[in-house]
Order: sequence, then structure tokens, then C-alpha cells
Amino acid sequence: MTPAARISAAAEVLDAIGGGLAAEQALSRWGRAHRFAGSKDRAAIRDHVFDALRCWRSFAALGGGETGRALMLGLLRAEGRDPAEVFTGEGHAPAPLSSQEAASGRVPQDAEALDVPDWLAEDLRAALDEGFEPVCRAMQSRAEVFLRVNALKASRDAARTALAGEGIEAESHPLAETALRVTSGARRLRQTAAFAEGVVELQDAGSQAVCADIPLPEAGRLLDYCAGGGGKSLALAARAPGLRFVAHDAHAQRMNDIPARAARAGAEIEITASPQGRFELVVADVPCSGSGAWRRQPEAKWRLDRAGLDSLCKTQAQILDTAAGLVAPGGALAYMTCSLLDAENSEQAEGFLARHAGWTLERQRRLTPLDGGDGFFLAVFRRSGRG
Repeated sequence: MTPAARISAAAEVLDAIGGGLAAEQALSRWGRAHRFAGSKDRAAIRDHVFDALRCWRSFAALGGGETGRALMLGLLRAEGRDPAEVFTGEGHAPAPLSSQEAASGRVPQDAEALDVPDWLAEDLRAALDEGFEPVCRAMQSRAEVFLRVNALKASRDAARTALAGEGIEAESHPLAETALRVTSGARRLRQTAAFAEGVVELQDAGSQAVCADIPLPEAGRLLDYCAGGGGKSLALAARAPGLRFVAHDAHAQRMNDIPARAARAGAEIEITASPQGRFELVVADVPCSGSGAWRRQPEAKWRLDRAGLDSLCKTQAQILDTAAGLVAPGGALAYMTCSLLDAENSEQAEGFLARHAGWTLERQRRLTPLDGGDGFFLAVFRRSGRG
């Protein structure tokens, strides 16, 4: 496919997303209907689609509309390219611009220029203060690819050397002692022996940093209460293989990959549908807006609304209350989000302490994309040694 044909294909996928289809589903459907497209074509189309999702409002302003065609027009203008050189109608290129399209478009303003929903802009500004604009600007760009080195199998230097031998270039990242930033060859990672043998796992540097901040008990049981695919369970298990690790998720199917991932990593993780007894540490990485990771899941910010955020906050408080009951006396509860919003972070921590006597806030940390990874929040609560 030519570069222009890829733009045309991305516009088609974006129209499907604009019609309500999830991005991954829209891309998959397009791929099944166009099996002639090679892996490089699919990757380029995917990049165009996700660039547009990250910058939907600003591209729409520049392109004069929210159709896939207008968004691709906005993308080209944002890059300083002449759209007429791409919209030629030749071969599989987009049809030539109409006079109206050629004259359309304007410079985006305020929250529109930062690709933030108007209703959420003030919440983000209040949470980020002077970091509001630079963080929003950072989230208009693609996220970098990070790996977590599995300390059960290799040192960071050894892992980097092994990856280099397979054509993957990576460098140490200061946010976490286990973090590698991939600088070349990211699309081939899953085909490497280092990945297949559990030497490295895909995990954002910010996620690794907050996992490293969670204090682990010297002995006993740890419960990952909202385990999902098990990434944080694996990160914690690599730090303290002598502990007993238990994973739980309200949606059990999300944990389907944990047994294979744990076996590959050399870790032991028990899966349970109903946690029993008390745990020395409970980790609750709760459902959230994902606002700290909108570079990776950009469509989430356009599908979120105030009612949805309020619902998430209620769910988070309920999970905290339930998880607290599973913590042994003297144990800890680690509350985590990948959100930038105070309502999901510091306000949840304050609300928990107000509802529960006998608990103290032991540590708290917030990361934003300006720290080098995704945005995350961690609050660690300690239960008194009685009761």
C-alpha cells in the first residue's frame, strides 16, 4: 500500500470508530476485509488511527470535521504537510479535496488544542496545577515502550544484552530499577527468546515504579485483589518469591493469561474466585478513568463522561472498603490507579481514612507522564495491630 492509501484506510477505520465501534474491533474488521494488507501497512494504519484518537479534537478543528477523512486532513495539517499532495484520488489515495475542504479548518483553542474534553478540563487543571498544559501536551504523543526485567531470571544489564543479540535496542530508565526503554525493534519483542522465556515483560515504567514503592511483608500472603492480566502480581512476585501470592478479579476471565505468564516468569501465583482469610498485604489496582494512560488508550477519554466518572468513584470506594476487610492486623492495603484526577486519588484516600478507624496513611505517591511513564497514583494504608 502507498502512504496515501494508508491514510485512506485509516479514515475508513475512524469512521467506524466514530459510529460507535471500539478501536481494536474496528481495526480487526478492516484487517479481515483487506487481507492483502501487509504487516507494515497494518502497523502504519494503526498508528494513524491512534494518532487521531489521541488528538481527535485538535485534528477535527484543523480538518473541519469529525469524519475519518476530516481527521486525516487535520493530521496532515498538524504535521505541516500539504493535504493536496496526499488527497489526489490516484490509485487508492483519498479523493481530491473539494473547495470547501480546502478552505476548511481553524486553529484549535483552549482545551480543544490540548485534546481534553471541556467537562474534564477544570478537574485536570485542579489536579495538575502548573503541569496541566505540559501533561496534556505529552498525552498527545505516542507512549514509549517499556519492559520490566524479571529479577528472578536476569539483571537489567544481562537482559539488555540478550535483547540486543536479537535486534532489540533498549536502555535503562531511571524511574525504576527494573525498567528498560525500548529504542528500536519494539514490534518484534514478542518474537524474542527474552520475552518467550520470561526474562522481560511489557510493563510501563510508571507502573513498575509504584509497584516498587509497595512495602512487602517479610512473610505471609499477598492478595492482588483486582489482578486483571497479572502484571503487578508478577512484578511483586519477582521482588519477594518467598511470599505466597494470590490473584483475584471480579471478572475471572481477565486472569486467563496469569498461569502461562507466571510459568514463563518462574513465579507461583494462585488464582481464586473468592479470597479467604486475611492477608499481610492487599493490593487494589482499581478500575479508573485511565486518564494517566490516555496515550495508550486514547478513546477512553472521549467515551468517559461525568456520570461514568462518578460511577467509577463509587466503585473504587466500595472496593477499598471490601479489600480493607481482607487485611490482617498490622497489614497493609495498597490502593492504586492509573488516573491523574484527585477524585480518584487523594480524595479516595481521604474518604477511606474518614470511613475506617484504626488505619493510617503510610505513604502516597503520584506520577504523571512528565516523570517519564504513564500517570499513576499509590496510597498505602497500614492497619493497626489490633482487631
